[in-house]
Amino acid sequence: MVSTFKPKKTFLQLPSDQEAAGRTLGADEIKLVAEAIGSGTLTSTKGTFVKALEKDFAKLIGAKHAFACASGSAAVHCAVAAVNPEPGDEIITTSITDMGALAPIVYQGAIPVFVDVDPTDWNVTAESIEQNISDRTKAIIVTHLFGNPCDMTKIMAVADAHGIPVIEDTAQAFMARHDDKHVGTIGAIGCFSLQQGKHITAGEGGIVVTDDDALARHMWLFINKAWGYGDPNPDHYFLSLNYRMTELQGAVACGQLPKLDGVVKQRQMLANQMTAAIAELPGITPPSHAANATHSYWKYCLCVDSAVIKDGAVGLAKWLKEERGIFSAPRYIQKPAFRCEVFREQRTFGNSRFPFTLARPEAVDYSEEKFPGTFAGLEHVLVLPWNENYTQEHMKYIESSIKDAVKALS
Repeated sequence: MVSTFKPKKTFLQLPSDQEAAGRTLGADEIKLVAEAIGSGTLTSTKGTFVKALEKDFAKLIGAKHAFACASGSAAVHCAVAAVNPEPGDEIITTSITDMGALAPIVYQGAIPVFVDVDPTDWNVTAESIEQNISDRTKAIIVTHLFGNPCDMTKIMAVADAHGIPVIEDTAQAFMARHDDKHVGTIGAIGCFSLQQGKHITAGEGGIVVTDDDALARHMWLFINKAWGYGDPNPDHYFLSLNYRMTELQGAVACGQLPKLDGVVKQRQMLANQMTAAIAELPGITPPSHAANATHSYWKYCLCVDSAVIKDGAVGLAKWLKEERGIFSAPRYIQKPAFRCEVFREQRTFGNSRFPFTLARPEAVDYSEEKFPGTFAGLEHVLVLPWNENYTQEHMKYIESSIKDAVKALS
């Protein structure tokens, strides 16, 4: 009898940002957390670590004000609240983004107006933004997806011409630059995330930055239930939440922050190496960035041509997983954000559908023909995991796996 037994394949284990092997957490963070616990003060209203983080982060990226908060979503919520939309006002945003950057718009009673993206870098463009500006537009949110800056020169020109503030969602783009300025400091407000999978982490956490004193005051209050700590006659000045970061998170982030520049530079060096190795492969386009920008490589994304590679990005991802144990994400978020139930069915507060009941029909028109770049971009994108702790062995493994996959699927 012929045996049909097949030996189990063995794969090289890649460091993951979901565990210690793929993080820079260590003795520095443990020491600072122990100090925080030893102090007995774990609230940032009385402690020192969160304040130190805010001061050091502002200095690092060249912002006048920085405030830590509970999450990246909280950071976006602070920013949206600071521009103070009226119910039914519109905030332009991208069709490819996380729900954490969209829910704050709705919670503040505003309408997210989704705009199309460039299918090759998955970022919003000045042209798509300008086409969607109306007399209700209160702000523009741009997302520097995967660590690759949007074209802020053109976007700011459009925004300034219309007198509309720009909020930068910089959750994936720590230390990325455009025209030699850190992204997050170019628009009116920048929003950062310290979630587990970001360049540096405190598990959760966020930071908002601005050079505008009035916006800074509003965001600081919004983090603190709008209570005017230190004011002569403090009160709860407006409706807001408790979005404070704890001293434990602040201590971890203080240990992480000095490592940030090295983390980004290592990711950039490894990305350049990978791009040089696979640049000539048929059907594969590696990531690129504008000459006046730097990419911080939260992830490393391939554009996969389904006319060359069998089953496109999905087929390539399947081959890498089954044959080499490399887990990647074809299509990234699977579907445009506006196809999530919360927007598609307008499921918000009870059965009210608020604030969508106030929306212009054009603002909630999610017809596919309005988003050619979005659908094309999601069809072709394959998001590879990326990590500063990759060794040359890891890099060669990923490189050879991609080459073998292209050969097998071409």
